[in-house]
Amino acid sequence: MRTPEGEANLSPLRVGFDRRLKLEFHGSRITSDAGLLAYRELDDALGLTDMAAGVLADSRTGKNGWHGLGGLLRQSVYGRLAGYEDVNDADRLGRDPAMRWIIGGKAIERGGASTSQMGRFETELLSTDANLAALTDLCGSWIDKVHSRKPLKTIVLDMDSSVSPTHGAQEGTAYNGHFGCTCYHPLFVFNQFGDLERCALRPGNVHSADGWRDVLEPVVARYRGKRLRRFFRGDAAFALPGIYGFLEAEDFGYAIRLPANTVLQGNIAHLLKRPVGRPPKDVRRYYANFSYQAASWAKARRVIAKVEWHPGELYPRVGFIVTNLARPAERIIAFYNQRGTAEQNIKEGKNAIQWTRLSCRKFAHNAVRLQLHALAYNLGNFLRTLALPDAVEHWSMTTLRDRLIKIGGKIVRHGRYVTFQMAEIAIPRGLFADILRRIDRLRPKSCPT
Repeated sequence: MRTPEGEANLSPLRVGFDRRLKLEFHGSRITSDAGLLAYRELDDALGLTDMAAGVLADSRTGKNGWHGLGGLLRQSVYGRLAGYEDVNDADRLGRDPAMRWIIGGKAIERGGASTSQMGRFETELLSTDANLAALTDLCGSWIDKVHSRKPLKTIVLDMDSSVSPTHGAQEGTAYNGHFGCTCYHPLFVFNQFGDLERCALRPGNVHSADGWRDVLEPVVARYRGKRLRRFFRGDAAFALPGIYGFLEAEDFGYAIRLPANTVLQGNIAHLLKRPVGRPPKDVRRYYANFSYQAASWAKARRVIAKVEWHPGELYPRVGFIVTNLARPAERIIAFYNQRGTAEQNIKEGKNAIQWTRLSCRKFAHNAVRLQLHALAYNLGNFLRTLALPDAVEHWSMTTLRDRLIKIGGKIVRHGRYVTFQMAEIAIPRGLFADILRRIDRLRPKSCPT
């Protein structure tokens, strides 16, 4: 492996448009991702990657490696957080000063893992059944750690699927007619804070709700017995009697979109007739409540209907929600509509973390990569929800990557101490200091002696 010094010993380059300029390359002293140090501080305050290293099994038998599981996991997760979606950039990132300090240990002086080392870590070590299962559980464990610092009274779960386009002869890939492409079809569960509770990689040709129990049940089990109000939202793909019964047995309130049919429409026939008189200039909304039992249901359930007449449209927009909640119809519709944030969360994962980049040949290796993307997403979202000052609390994860992570920094050594000189034009010192103060409040309080 190349040393962290990079090309510092070579002569500078010159440019023709102004001969006064010299270009020097100091791989060991300059970073473009100095803002990752804020995430490393949050990681340390909550003990996240240390927790992960404690549940992963190290099957390596060699005695000469200096990269522990915790360091390898940090390099993998933080690389994705910074926008490097696979291990192809590992050689360069391993020499980056910010990444070396994030990894810690011997990597500070000797550099991080190489591309080949990271490849073996992700596709061999983590892809064992035991380690993949541990990785899959880590999102929930991390969220529990956050909740131990900031207790909550309500949990709202949103389940949704997404598409991850594939190319070539990747194991498990298949054509999906709904998405119109060859793909994988992962399943996600988010909470109301945008945290990813659990996810699973699935073949491309499965139904949106296939395998829902394997993903949802472990999440529900973590909240079982806690004194919380519990809720679930899902679109029409999750309108299944098995899901209704499961949620009712677990004392979850739910609001799930119900596909329209002639029986449902018959219950609101009086609302589907055009209003008498001139067409309205504004949207007219009407609500209805009724009891409904489909042939596949063991019992009748409450259904909410919303009918909207829009100016210039000949037919109304109609939607149905099946629910076990006792709230007024308008409130249930408003509650259900908030599940749109789950779709936004998926977009965030695609844009900021690049979790659709699943390019390995074997399905198990891509399943590992999805879980690593999920951990990177959660670490990024934790900083957004726990540590951002009010002035920037609206920043998306993509904005955070561009304006917080991508800070140029120069490392300067002074005896025992190391200084990262951050580019002051990238982010104000006061803002960064405020983020660090908020993170510090999340550290466990030491007990008085």
